[in-house]
Amino acid sequence: MENKKTYEFQLQDLLPIAMIFVVTVIGIAFGLNIVADVQGDFVTDSAEYNATADGISAIAKITEKLPLVATVVIAAVLIGILVRYLFVKFV
Repeated sequence: MENKKTYEFQLQDLLPIAMIFVVTVIGIAFGLNIVADVQGDFVTDSAEYNATADGISAIAKITEKLPLVATVVIAAVLIGILVRYLFVKFV
């Protein structure tokens, strides 16, 4: 006997997905703020100052990709809903 797990997506799952995304964005924003604040405690052109500058640059690159991530997640959800609807309707 096969153990097949079926995963079903429902519209009620959209709220937790959106909340995870919002919490992630807020966490990244606070992290960026904290690293920038810590950078102010170091002497300019020291190793610590340069390390925090690299950290700020890295976090900023992550935030540049958030609109793309949101678009992909929304597209995946919509495609999943359409496929499920069409599969039930025509099969």
